[in-house]
Amino acid sequence: MPTPDTATHRSALIGAPGRAARRLWSAYGGYALGFVSLFLIWQWASLYLVSSVLFPPPTIVFRKALVLVRNGVLLEHLSASLQRILAGFIAGSLLGVPIGLAMGSFRPVRKLLEPYTEFLRFIPSVAMITVAVIWFGIGEASKIFLIIYTTIFIVILNTAAGVSAIAPNKIRAAQSLGATRAQIFFHVALPATVPYILTGMRLAMANSFTTIVAAELIAANDGLGKMLWDGRLFMLVDEIFVSLVTLGLLGFVTDRMFRWSIYTFAGKYSPAT
Repeated sequence: MPTPDTATHRSALIGAPGRAARRLWSAYGGYALGFVSLFLIWQWASLYLVSSVLFPPPTIVFRKALVLVRNGVLLEHLSASLQRILAGFIAGSLLGVPIGLAMGSFRPVRKLLEPYTEFLRFIPSVAMITVAVIWFGIGEASKIFLIIYTTIFIVILNTAAGVSAIAPNKIRAAQSLGATRAQIFFHVALPATVPYILTGMRLAMANSFTTIVAAELIAANDGLGKMLWDGRLFMLVDEIFVSLVTLGLLGFVTDRMFRWSIYTFAGKYSPAT
């Protein structure tokens, strides 16, 4: 006859998978339902509302995507676009964060650099495509330049806003405890600004996707934008939708990663902790 401790242990082992499944559903069930409903509505609309070869159902698109994955074409285009986005995005963020910190921390720097940021950020990155091709040619440099251009100003503005939003009493409290300017910066200002930096990077990443597709439409030998352009030229509608779905899913995953980072840092450096 099993002892009470043995029965409790067995029930815990049996209930563990159920609890894990519930936690998994609680975390990702809403996303799963959202995507399923999205594709069901797409399927219904393509069959009964539009019913045109120009609007293929998701079953055809997914079948084409599987073919492109097997022959390596989709992965090649995806890898090319992702490398360009990451290179320009990281470079733009690395440039934008220190500039934003300087603008938010020092009034003379802000007065000096605000005309640059406020003037240039209103010129769309798409409008700079021709300039980028003239300056850097049709190689990788022009596309990375455009990603840097579309990233840096958003990161600068959000970083500067984060520094300006720091409560003065936090800085005064650190000063009263004898903290140096460097200690105040690294232990008070920078941690409080991290959520703002990540928010700016999150917004900039969305612009990066838009910009890289536009750049690849004009001058590229590979990439998702090139795939879209080829689909338009040869009326490969299913490949066009494969490119769109790939961009959407890639953007969704990237955005979730940034949201997780923001919530992690915001919780870690919140006043309650």
